[in-house]
Amino acid sequence: MKKWISMLMLFIGLGTAMAQNGKIQSLSVNDFEKAIKQKKVQLVDVRTPEEFKSGHIKGALNIDVKNPDFDNQILKLKKKSPVAVYCRSGHRSKIAAQKLSEKGFAVIELDRGFNDWTGQGKPVEK
Repeated sequence: MKKWISMLMLFIGLGTAMAQNGKIQSLSVNDFEKAIKQKKVQLVDVRTPEEFKSGHIKGALNIDVKNPDFDNQILKLKKKSPVAVYCRSGHRSKIAAQKLSEKGFAVIELDRGFNDWTGQGKPVEK
């Protein structure tokens, strides 16, 4: 029963994020994992290409937030679909989330980053 309530709350929150472009939702590892399984969610790893190559969440697109062309690269994403972002520890993803939000995207952000993801034994692709 608790699982169903949690799932319902996640879908309500995700629906709200999608309906209100420009909003940022910071999620725990488990909630982020559920959110990125949705078909319309665009998953973006904002770490450096070297970090990305060392391991990333399956299906992620790498757009380095520190790249001077980051603002132009994110404009290639679909504004009608939420963007899920993560970095190593959560700092850079918060910067990226703010930039995406300012461009009108609904954003889902992995609160404590890839370190928390791997620390909880979640799958990684190389």
